Amino acid sequence: MSTAKAPFHLMIKPAGPACNLDCTYCFYLEKEQLFDRGTRFRMTDETLETLVRDYIAANPGDAPVVFGWQGGEPTLMGVDFFRKAVALQKRYGAGRVIENAFQTNGTCLDDEWAAFFKEHGFLVGVSIDGPRALHDKYRVNKGGKPTFDAVMGGIEALKRHQVDFNTLTCVNRETAQKPLEIYRFLRGIGSTFLQFIPIVERRPDARATDWRLSLASPPEGPRPAPAAAVDKPSAASPRMTPWSVKPGDYGRFLSAIFDRWVRHDVGRVHIQLFDVALGKWLGLPGGICVHAETCGRALAVEHNGDLYSCDHYVYPDHRLGNILKEPLAALVDSDRQVAFGLGKLDSLPRRCLDCPMHFACAGGCPKHRFERTADGEPGLNYLCDDYLGFFAHVDRPMRLMAQLYRTGRTPAEIMGMLN
Repeated sequence: MSTAKAPFHLMIKPAGPACNLDCTYCFYLEKEQLFDRGTRFRMTDETLETLVRDYIAANPGDAPVVFGWQGGEPTLMGVDFFRKAVALQKRYGAGRVIENAFQTNGTCLDDEWAAFFKEHGFLVGVSIDGPRALHDKYRVNKGGKPTFDAVMGGIEALKRHQVDFNTLTCVNRETAQKPLEIYRFLRGIGSTFLQFIPIVERRPDARATDWRLSLASPPEGPRPAPAAAVDKPSAASPRMTPWSVKPGDYGRFLSAIFDRWVRHDVGRVHIQLFDVALGKWLGLPGGICVHAETCGRALAVEHNGDLYSCDHYVYPDHRLGNILKEPLAALVDSDRQVAFGLGKLDSLPRRCLDCPMHFACAGGCPKHRFERTADGEPGLNYLCDDYLGFFAHVDRPMRLMAQLYRTGRTPAEIMGMLN
């Protein structure tokens, strides 16, 4: 069985795009339109076994193999599906360290789920957008009813069984206005690892319309599309969805939380982007794909075994193949996927390459690079000013924390230096 040239990660969608919620801003729900009517969005036992066996075998070296279960909503598969997955991991693990990360909307979690997660050491991520009013603005069920109470019930089940969990909060047009309220709330419910994901979606373009989708597809390649095909939506552009975060708001949101965190919670609370930033100031490799120079090693596999270049690129022209028919390692290392990953760097406009914060930002996610620079060059990130402002804002404290680390001290000491 073949092995990939370098480690890679799969975002696994055992229930495909199926979900029990109907979140207004979700970009994945509509992916049901890419499948035939009547499709049963459930991964079969055959596909699961092939996935587990080949994913373990195709990852080189002895680093942990991390199974990232997402959706749609993975709890729709039921606990027994994941019991099978764990049993297969043990069968094909061959001494490798296997880890499981599970991202859920939390509404279906109960004591059975929590006991299973605890027994098998799953790290659980719960999607929650803040206090009731902010969460329920967009995160509703299929009947349009609020979901806050159900999510909190799921979190309480995790707590009862002492399951490690983190929170994923979407920064949309509403939540962007309440950074400290959201931060206090997340700390109050016991989250000590936080992710803040910006919501950036446009109305459909020609390709999306052809695929019966209501949201725009990413810029092609991800190299920039021809000039005539790349627009420059402003904060008030009708092309942007009304729930998308406005330029400037995301950067201010991050900076406000950082100012609170750096004075009170360093070492106690881990915020993904802040941890990544410290790594950048230390000159360390790795981090998250959004701020890596190249991408292409984080792919998405659908319920039927179809493999796509990225979770944000589940579109027909980014389908690499099917793991039931082609070796996983060969698909991951294919010329198409290599070109996709290198395109993140190759398509950066000169403004990004010359930017003093390029080392930290690396242009952001290619999906969001549909803007033009002032001199008309395509490929600029919609959130460019946000990232520039945020990384410039944290420059001095990051330098101080990096220096503390290099001298064998803890970065948490910065709290005494700033207070």
